[in-house]
Amino acid sequence: NNQVSNTTKSKILLSNRNDCVYTSCYCEENVWKLCEFVREQQTAPLEELSVVFISNDNRTVPLWKQKSGCGDQPVIWDYHVILLQASLESDTQVYDLDSELSFPCSLELYASQALRSDHSLRPMYHRKFRVIPAEIFLMNFASDRSHMRNPDGTWKMPPPPYPPIRTAESQMNLETFINMNPAVGWGQVFSLNHFLQRYTRKSSSSAAASALP
Repeated sequence: NNQVSNTTKSKILLSNRNDCVYTSCYCEENVWKLCEFVREQQTAPLEELSVVFISNDNRTVPLWKQKSGCGDQPVIWDYHVILLQASLESDTQVYDLDSELSFPCSLELYASQALRSDHSLRPMYHRKFRVIPAEIFLMNFASDRSHMRNPDGTWKMPPPPYPPIRTAESQMNLETFINMNPAVGWGQVFSLNHFLQRYTRKSSSSAAASALP
């Protein structure tokens, strides 16, 4: 009985990315839909989930192991969005619908394979991370998809088949989430190192504890 309860403490939201609502180049909406699924189906406690916008002031953030990449070359996004599942019972999990890595995969693996390090990158490519509780994201995010239109009104990439996501207050606030100014918008903004220290804290603190005399 104890064994069963331990294995079900941190539930996997969806183990098959093919079951997720997905539209290429609309990562923010893909993650919103995944959060919505968890809220409606109660596949995991919503408070375990955080939405992570990855960007910087230059809108040039390299990520490796992306499906649209070529070999071991990074893809340079203007921004990217992933979902984080952090619980006390297990390692932090990353859900990235555009990644070649397992779904989900541990943050430790994602950090080493997809994020790597800022040390060898020019400062213009250093990543920042805006972390927003999933419930806050569901309540406040809105996009009219205007950022995906060309000047002549045609689509850069085909939009999702469902209506645009909006709130009573806003039809478009995507920029607020991509902006990495800590004084703007929802959530907290971290550097890469601080992000990893914060969300891999369990494993690093246990390692530190084991090193104590």
